[in-house]
Amino acid sequence: MDSPVPPSPSHRPTEPPAEPRVRRRDRHGRGMRGPVAPPQVPLSTSRADTFRDLVLDSVERLERRWPQLADVDFMVMEVPPPVSGETVPLGGSAPAEKNEPARVVVYRRPVEIRSKNRDERALLIHEVVVEQVAELLGLSPESVDPRYGQD
Repeated sequence: MDSPVPPSPSHRPTEPPAEPRVRRRDRHGRGMRGPVAPPQVPLSTSRADTFRDLVLDSVERLERRWPQLADVDFMVMEVPPPVSGETVPLGGSAPAEKNEPARVVVYRRPVEIRSKNRDERALLIHEVVVEQVAELLGLSPESVDPRYGQD
């Protein structure tokens, strides 16, 4: 007996493309992997999140002394824009414009490269924030934070 021959690919009716399937398991059938650590453990926070928290701690410390900093946007960027110079900036600031508030930017990667551990990183971040706030306010860093350079 002859078995039926499936139609050749050129004679198959065209079907609409299938929707992409949602994968519920990995290719070994074990299921999707979950987080390595629970959210409340420090291991679960990324380096970027930890860095951002250090910047926010520094800003909160300064806002107690300088309430006008509540109107300033503090931002973290990975790297500074390309500049023609020998040194890479650790931070930057921009005064307020018509519709834009004043900004202070801390560049994460250059600061991380120049610091060896979390404590050193926290000190360097605070120094960068103090220097940029001083530039915005037109003051010396020592007048913005009396402990500047002493830590």
